[in-house]
Amino acid sequence: MTDSEAPPAKAPEGVSGAPALPQPVLEIASGYAFTGPALDLGALLWDGRCLPDVQIRIPLPMLNRHGLVAGATGTGKTKTLQLIAEQLSAQGVPVFLADVKGDVSGISAPGQENDKVRTRAGEVRQEWTPAGFPCEFYALGGMGHGIPVRATVTSFGPVLLSKVLQLNQTQEQSLGLIFHYADQKGLELVDLKDLRAVVTFLTSDEGKSELKGIGGLSTATAGVILRSLTVFEAQGMSPFFGEPEFDTSELSRVAGDGRGTVSVLELPAVQDKPQLFSTFLMWLLADLFHDLPEVGDVDRPKLVFFFDEAHLLFNDASKAFLDAITQTVRLIRSKGVGVFFVTQTPKDVPGDVLAQLGNRVQHALRAFTPDDQKALKSTVKTFPNSPYDLEEVLTALGTGEAVVTVLSEKGAPTPVAATRLRAPESLMGPVDPAALDRAVEQSPLYGRYAEAVDRESAYEKLTASEAEAALSPAPAAPAESASSRGRGRKGDDQDSSVVEQVVGSGVFKSLARSLGTQIGREITRSVFGTARRRR
Repeated sequence: MTDSEAPPAKAPEGVSGAPALPQPVLEIASGYAFTGPALDLGALLWDGRCLPDVQIRIPLPMLNRHGLVAGATGTGKTKTLQLIAEQLSAQGVPVFLADVKGDVSGISAPGQENDKVRTRAGEVRQEWTPAGFPCEFYALGGMGHGIPVRATVTSFGPVLLSKVLQLNQTQEQSLGLIFHYADQKGLELVDLKDLRAVVTFLTSDEGKSELKGIGGLSTATAGVILRSLTVFEAQGMSPFFGEPEFDTSELSRVAGDGRGTVSVLELPAVQDKPQLFSTFLMWLLADLFHDLPEVGDVDRPKLVFFFDEAHLLFNDASKAFLDAITQTVRLIRSKGVGVFFVTQTPKDVPGDVLAQLGNRVQHALRAFTPDDQKALKSTVKTFPNSPYDLEEVLTALGTGEAVVTVLSEKGAPTPVAATRLRAPESLMGPVDPAALDRAVEQSPLYGRYAEAVDRESAYEKLTASEAEAALSPAPAAPAESASSRGRGRKGDDQDSSVVEQVVGSGVFKSLARSLGTQIGREITRSVFGTARRRR
């Protein structure tokens, strides 16, 4: 009954011969008796019993009001993502999942029935049927099993790149100045060597004058940026930047049978690079925000984006970065995109962002240390008033159980409900790597993104300009120009010849072409400094 309309709980009747439902349970049941399409999460837990007559659900139109899935390690967060993703796909909604540990790929294959699955399905009154869902698998820079996902440095922008390079506020501002210059001059930053070439040029004797009018770039700051780039490249990060750049509209695809495609970004190969992959996830979201049209409130989301290991995004983030996240999350709802942050406790998410998350699925928390106790009390305060003793409930929940509150069809918070969650119908574990590779190579997107392309960009243009400057007789040019003033036609012909050589040179034509394609680049940068691509 994934997309069926659930009837309200039967009021005075008992459950399985038990006494009639108490008043708090009836109030909770009434709060989740939605009439429109909804996702089924599970059955209510009350006083140690699972009550399958009281189904806990999320209205489908409310999925773009964003959400939080939280809980300690091993409490079942990943399976909750899988459960929600399956039902979204079944109702025609595309989904994006970041697979940090490598165990989400099973969503593409039918699940395996066993005693645990049968028991869980019986407890929550679930008609469990094994099913796989249409998937595309991606990998950052092609590292791992998946279609390579790359971004150009120009598109990535200075704010996100500063986060990856761990620059301070002054260095971030200087990097923004470098991007500003490159945008104006049509020097497209495709990969890291392009950025290195522009920074090196701007600190050279020839290039220093270029930035005097807009603040300049100190040699010390430029040196820090160059050293950060060197360390970044030494860690094997270069493949993530380049072309062909990933078109984030691919994440909104629907399969031929009408089900939403589940896009799984495989991250096990880069899980030791948290700054990189968490910031890349933000680039995907920022790019979607930048390019998608306004749609307002819709009957179903255009895409639901699960942001796993969200705490990594906020760690050591600058105020500008946090402000940009808050603005993106607040406004992307009107583009039809829902965002779910996945982390351990709500305190991992800044208050301004947490305030935007209307749907909450909180798995168990541990309270072994004073810090754990503090996190538990903070988490309880983020929930509406509840008949439960939430401090006790949150520490006693079992695996696959959670405390839930969502937004009703009218946009009001539903009552807090301890819930035994349904079992996913797809495989609860990774698929075989060989099968995963076959699925990737058979994808129609593989040929579009598999091979990296290194076309002419800032590095090549600046290198060619330096080569031409070295070959041209620059010191003699002023003297020749002065003496030619009195030579009439011959001098004019010489000047004309020089101009024709410059205008006809490959460097000039390349720069002109690049300038033509870059017009409007700067004014279309988003709050993150990401650049809109011309598709």
